[in-house]
Amino acid sequence: MKELFALVKRNCKLFFRDKGMFFTSLITPVILLVLYSTFLAKVYRNSFVSALPEGVTVSDALINGTVGGQLVSSLLAVSCVTVAFCSNLLTVQDRVSGARNDLDMTPVKSGTLALGYFVSSAVSTLIICFVAAAAGLVYIAATGWYMSTGDVLFLLLDVFLLSLFGTALSSVVNCGLKTNGQASAVGTVVSSGYGFICGAYMPISQFAPGLRKIISLLPGTYGTSLLRNHAMAGVYREMEAQGFPAEVVSGIRDSVDCN
Repeated sequence: MKELFALVKRNCKLFFRDKGMFFTSLITPVILLVLYSTFLAKVYRNSFVSALPEGVTVSDALINGTVGGQLVSSLLAVSCVTVAFCSNLLTVQDRVSGARNDLDMTPVKSGTLALGYFVSSAVSTLIICFVAAAAGLVYIAATGWYMSTGDVLFLLLDVFLLSLFGTALSSVVNCGLKTNGQASAVGTVVSSGYGFICGAYMPISQFAPGLRKIISLLPGTYGTSLLRNHAMAGVYREMEAQGFPAEVVSGIRDSVDCN
């Protein structure tokens, strides 16, 4: 246990000491939030309004709350995985620098080394993703707050689970990488493509049936659905309280992968 704690401490210190890597990981979710609110908010708003039956009017506050919940859930769904790949780059850097060879020569078991990388990467990812979640909650509060305390706690639990999934996925992928170039290439592919295949950028319900079945086999899609359900649960309760027909609420939930 002492060896594991020492490895986790060493890896976390190296990650946070690298200012470029740390600040890039930290500022990326904030940049994504700004980009999402600037470019995707209108798309989500139009999609929501188009899903409403004719004659149904909705207040701007409720629309903004719906769009805010969808934006934040998309942001967190992507960040929990992309940040994990960034924080797990230390495993590749140690191979490139030869530090891993030095560690392999110590009495520490290889399983303990692997667990040390995993735990330290998970800790770093969780810190950054919880900061991103806090920024997202501030954004929702500024646009339209309908979340309960339970919704917030479940949202944070979703972030925790999805961060562990991202750490596990990045650990599996990075274990076969030998150079920084390979790690950068993988990180670029994940950053640019993961948002689409997990349903963050565009709901899976809008994909073709065949593609929808394939994507539904990926675990990340269910993480996105969990985040979206808890980020938008208060909005759905408010819709029901305002007398929205059950089929309308169900249709809205279907359109954003909440059913």
